[in-house]
Amino acid sequence: MRNRGKIYWEWANSALHSRNYDERLPCGTLINIQARLSLENVTQLFLGIYGKKGVLLLEEVHPDCRGQKLSAAMAWALERAHDWVAKAFPAPKAPGPEPLPRRGSRLHG
Repeated sequence: MRNRGKIYWEWANSALHSRNYDERLPCGTLINIQARLSLENVTQLFLGIYGKKGVLLLEEVHPDCRGQKLSAAMAWALERAHDWVAKAFPAPKAPGPEPLPRRGSRLHG
C-alpha cells in the first residue's frame, strides 16, 4: 500500500484514461509511473517513488510533455526514478581486497 501525497491527488483525474507502470526494486522501493493524454491531447506524466511500507519519498507531475508519446514519457520517467533512487540510496561499496596473508592461510599466524 502506498501513501499518496498531495501532488498525486491534485493530478489524479478518473475521467482521463491513463497508463500505469509499477516496479518494485530489490531494496523494497516502489516506482509508480502514470501517463495520460489531457483533453487538449497533451501527454501528462506522474512519477511516484515510495519506500518500504508505502512511505512517500517523491512525487512529481509533468503536465506538459508536448511531442512525447505516452511510452516515451514513461521510459524517461522510469530512467529518472532509477537515477533518483540510486542517488538517494547508494549501494554499499564492496569491501576491498583483504591484505596478505589472508585469514585462514598457512602463513597467517
